[in-house]
Amino acid sequence: MKHTDAETRAVDEAARQTARPAAQQGDWARAPERSNMLALRFICLMALVCGRHVTRLLLPPISLYFLLFAPAPRRYIKRYLFRAIGPRAGWVDGYRLLHAFSSTVLDRVYFLRGRMDLFKLKIEGNAPIEAEAAEGRGAFLLGAHIGSFEVLGACKQQKHQNRMRLAMLMYPDNAQRITAILNAIALPEMRPHVIALGRPHSMLALRDWLDGGGLGGMLADRTLPGSEEQPANQRGNNIVLPFLGQPAVFNDGPFRLAALLRRKVFFMAGMYGGGARYDVRFDPLADFGTPFADAAERERRIRSAVEAYVARLEALCRAYPYNWFNFHDFWLEDAA
Repeated sequence: MKHTDAETRAVDEAARQTARPAAQQGDWARAPERSNMLALRFICLMALVCGRHVTRLLLPPISLYFLLFAPAPRRYIKRYLFRAIGPRAGWVDGYRLLHAFSSTVLDRVYFLRGRMDLFKLKIEGNAPIEAEAAEGRGAFLLGAHIGSFEVLGACKQQKHQNRMRLAMLMYPDNAQRITAILNAIALPEMRPHVIALGRPHSMLALRDWLDGGGLGGMLADRTLPGSEEQPANQRGNNIVLPFLGQPAVFNDGPFRLAALLRRKVFFMAGMYGGGARYDVRFDPLADFGTPFADAAERERRIRSAVEAYVARLEALCRAYPYNWFNFHDFWLEDAA
């Protein structure tokens, strides 16, 4: 796809806007990792040597430990569960959520080793995305910190899906330890291709990847504040929408980028169903490939796409309440 000089300059500007130090990316991005390198290496080694069934015996004590000794995440989990399940949510529900999170982290090892034979996958809505890949057109896949992203990448091994070339657009400075270990054990063909945000040429690299028929995956449920010199109420691209009965802030940056690059946008999620079950879902959110009549129409379509994203995310949180892995002040209640 050819681009005008104006579009190229716009993408350059988008790249500069995303090139912020990690310390300015919000509390979730600069939060220290609660992980120990030796413990992570031991768990990964045990996963490879002893197998999934034996290693899963470690998950209950790990989940209980974090439930008891991580007060801030426990507070945020409680708030979320009250909204997703209701006032009846209690300690058992918090434990189930942490156990599901631990399970998805462990399963990363096997997804990155290509061990799809260990899992029962149910894939829905993938046909339109396969069609885009077959035609050599790139598209955006927008997910959230819900379920497992690695299972989406592992879907490439499934029949009729080997044409999918997926890159993850992310901030690599967070969770460096576990990412380094998992990359070290991944098979070369399973190692995710990462286009790092916060770099001067991030958006240009993404544009070239999409023009080559690749898919760009992004987790769009965490807002990125602007420059710290700006007042909080003047930071752009933040939209307040009802989410699980409470106003929450979402960022429309990924949708603006898709509109700028004239791409289709799909919602993606790999929901953990317990045991060895994962439900992989793709849903169309927006088609920015058609031209806009004017700036007002562009804004309406971007807003509509964000609202559709939030509605889909809320529906999944209610259907799979133990798959939500945002352990920070998502509704910004501590500040209030």
